[in-house]
Amino acid sequence: MNQKQSGQGTLPKGDVSNLRAVTASPPISKTPTPVPQSREKTQTPIAQAPNMDNDWDDREEIRLRELEEARARAAQMEKTMRWWSDCTANWREKWCKVRNERNKARDENRQLRTKLDSIINDCTALKREKEDLLTENSRLKNGLNFVPSSTTSQNQPDMSGKDHELAQGASNTHENVKKIDDRQIMVGVDEIDQKSSPVSPKSGSANQEEAEYSKDSSSIGDSEGSLMDDRVALIELKLDESQKTIIAERDEKTSLMKAIETLQIELHSMKSKYEEMKISKQEAMFQINKLKEDHKIALDRMASDLEEESSNRSTMDRRLGDLRRELEKLQKENADEWGKKERLETERFGLERENKKLRMQIQDLEEQLERKTQHTSTVVDSDMRSLQMELSEKNKELADLHHAHSKLKKALQERVTELEHTKRRAEQYEVEVKKLRSRIEELRRDLTAAEDEVDSQTNNVRKVQRNNDELQEQVENLRVQLEHAQTRLRHTNPQVTTSMVGSIRSYSPNLSEHSADTEDSDDDFHPQPLLH
Repeated sequence: MNQKQSGQGTLPKGDVSNLRAVTASPPISKTPTPVPQSREKTQTPIAQAPNMDNDWDDREEIRLRELEEARARAAQMEKTMRWWSDCTANWREKWCKVRNERNKARDENRQLRTKLDSIINDCTALKREKEDLLTENSRLKNGLNFVPSSTTSQNQPDMSGKDHELAQGASNTHENVKKIDDRQIMVGVDEIDQKSSPVSPKSGSANQEEAEYSKDSSSIGDSEGSLMDDRVALIELKLDESQKTIIAERDEKTSLMKAIETLQIELHSMKSKYEEMKISKQEAMFQINKLKEDHKIALDRMASDLEEESSNRSTMDRRLGDLRRELEKLQKENADEWGKKERLETERFGLERENKKLRMQIQDLEEQLERKTQHTSTVVDSDMRSLQMELSEKNKELADLHHAHSKLKKALQERVTELEHTKRRAEQYEVEVKKLRSRIEELRRDLTAAEDEVDSQTNNVRKVQRNNDELQEQVENLRVQLEHAQTRLRHTNPQVTTSMVGSIRSYSPNLSEHSADTEDSDDDFHPQPLLH
């Protein structure tokens, strides 16, 4: 029982879960042992045994209930811990999946970036090739512009028609050359006839006039024949040279035609290459645009995923914080429950030991009673009376303890109600303090506004004072000017000055308030008409 008393003394003050055990245990803990050591030598009645057994049964039932409750709480704690472990495992799996997906998305993004870089490099290479082809095309066009228009016009049909037209052109040029040669020969003959025709009349007239000079005319005819031969030789040389030039021109023409054909073939090939490059460029641009769109969609998806992940992470962090706090609370409660369970087990073991001791004592007492009942009936009666008296005293003590316990309960309830009232008052005080603080803030704002108004009023007063000082200075200056003007007028016309002074005095009674420092009210406002 002393062990139980020490165990209950170690219970925490704020633990409300042990109220039942505490309420049931005080009368037992404070009462002495039912069979003290001093009474073992005396005889005990048999009627006290059932009461003691009932008390011990009640105590054991209470302890068993507490043990069952502790076991249920321990099982609930185990379930919660398992649930927490399952939750943490599930969250770890989810985070692993999310991390793997994020890593996959990063790898895909890197691959797409490398593909985009390679495509951009291919596009730049294609652009360079296109520029080179355009420069070559322009150069070939410039080279074709130097070829005569006749050759370009002849090169438009197909290759078979071109050969036919080239043959016709060659025959036409040959015929034209022959015609030119015949014309040149005829022109040379005509020139010879024209040159020889004036010589023959001279020779004829010379033969008619003088017969003596016949030999001279024959020698002249021979000389003219030699000249004709020379001219014919020259013409033949010219014909040979013209034929050579024509042959050279034909060769040049054929070479030019071949060069034009080769250039046309190259041009067609370049056009086909250009079209192929254009088609490939269009395909590349289409692929680039498609890749850009895919990349943009992937980036948008990644951004949305990252935003969702960040939001999920924030929510998860919040939930993890809440769950950690709850877990800490549950751990604390579990530790308290385990401590309570250990204390209850220690108390149970102590009670079992005490029960064993008491049972052994009861057995010894019963044996002693059986031995002594035969010889000492009178002593038994006296002992029964004394035990009944002690039992009544113990019952009184138990009643007193129950009464004290009820009083303590009432006092506890009163203290709890007082604590609730104090809490409510504290809340009311806090509300009033908040209201007072808000009122103080409003008053501070009003005070700052009033201070601002006071500052503005002081600034206005200073401005008015400055204006007043300036007006006073102007009034003094005008008064001095008026005095000077009056002195001048007095020197010039004394009668006019007296009339003017009277008129000024009659005109300026209202302006005397602005010049309180001066005694004359007629010197405040009238220097301006005088100055004018």
